[in-house]
Amino acid sequence: MNRKLIRTTLADVKARRDQNQQRERSNGSPHMGQPRPGQPPPSSIQVRKRQPPPTETHAEIYYYKKQIDAHTLMVLVLEDGEEIEGTIEWYDRGALKINRRSAPNLLVLKRHIKYIFKAEDRMPQMTRVEDAVVPHVADS
Repeated sequence: MNRKLIRTTLADVKARRDQNQQRERSNGSPHMGQPRPGQPPPSSIQVRKRQPPPTETHAEIYYYKKQIDAHTLMVLVLEDGEEIEGTIEWYDRGALKINRRSAPNLLVLKRHIKYIFKAEDRMPQMTRVEDAVVPHVADS
């Protein structure tokens, strides 16, 4: 047995839509007759309102997941300036659990975190120029 897949074309779909719209107009209220001379025909295009963008992009979830899987050493800077260094063990909507090497593990509420960055991205401490010995070059 030979079966054939039947697909409708875009022209067929548009023709059916137009027929349905004409039926709706003819079955409408008695005041929906022919448009008056000089007036444009009623618009059959319905304007859809734009959907607002999603409030949650899930980027934060992907970032935490990536850092947890890689056991990346992270630095959490709290609102008061305190820095906590450790790896993220788990997270939820309101908190992060941080494993630290030489200190107890912490459960930090996200609302107290100012920002987070990777420990490897920390800027090295600048040496003070005053303490450095600068050789003096004599003018000849």
